Formats: sequence, structure tokens, C-alpha cells
Amino acid sequence: VHTMIRLAFLALLFSFIVTTNADDKVDDTSVYSVHPIGHVEKYNGKTAVVLDQQYLPGLLRLEDFSHVWVIWWFDQNDTPEMREILQVHPRRDSRNPLSGVFATRAPVRPNLIGLSLCRIMAVNENIVEIDGIDAFDGTTVLDLKPYIPSMESIPAAKTPKRL
Repeated sequence: VHTMIRLAFLALLFSFIVTTNADDKVDDTSVYSVHPIGHVEKYNGKTAVVLDQQYLPGLLRLEDFSHVWVIWWFDQNDTPEMREILQVHPRRDSRNPLSGVFATRAPVRPNLIGLSLCRIMAVNENIVEIDGIDAFDGTTVLDLKPYIPSMESIPAAKTPKRL
């Protein structure tokens, strides 16, 4: 099923690439909508992603994975001013060189999308208990994707020494 979904996505992406060219301009008025599927809950030392009931069928077989990518919205940090910041000192440490937000994991950026890799502790009904997340209690969750090491792990990846 996952392979079929990925193939369908790639076919859609390919058709988009084929039908656009370098002369096409992005319409600045383009709006993309995403819809929350749930939220983060932190309680009694535990952390969970609680999905809206309508998305319960989407959790089928998620418990077969050890880790999940949680894609969330920095909704408690969403202001026009925060979206305009394009350079920061990584980890809020002024000893680190000023860097563009796309070269950091800073919570300020044009689109306040957060991405956290979390260990799955349990999946019960519409609740995915995780080992923790760098999001606040009540944070809006946009999507979940299983972590697949053979597809996502890059052992030779390069990162700056400051990290």
C-alpha cells in the first residue's frame, strides 16, 4: 500500500514537473490549505499525538513502526513578525554564526512547519503515545509519516561542526 501511494505521488509530481517550465512564475497569491489532523497532548510525564476520530483509520499498522515523523504547525508562534525573520543564530546562541532559517531548525520561518522524529511507545485507538516532542501541549498536528531507515537514513550526511 505504501509503495502504491508513493508511486501515485511520484506520478503526480512528475506530471506537475512536465507541465511547468522555467518560464512559469509562481503566483504570489497562491494559497495552499492544510487541515489539522489532531494535536499534541502532554500529561503526567507522557506525550501523545491525539488524532481527530475521523483519522483513526489512517493509523492502521502504524504500530508496526518504531518511529514516526510528526509534522506540526508552530501555531503558538505564528505572527507576521515571526514569518519575516529569515536569519538567526542557530540554537539561539550568538556564538553561532548568523545563518539563514533554511539552514537551521529555528521556529521562525516563512511557513511555520515543524518536523519531529519521535519514538512510538504505543498506538491505542486515536492516540499515538510518543517518547517526547519539541512542540507545546496543544500544538496542531498536520500529518504523521512512518520513519523508514532504508529510505531516509543518510550515514554520510554532512553537517556543520557547530551542530
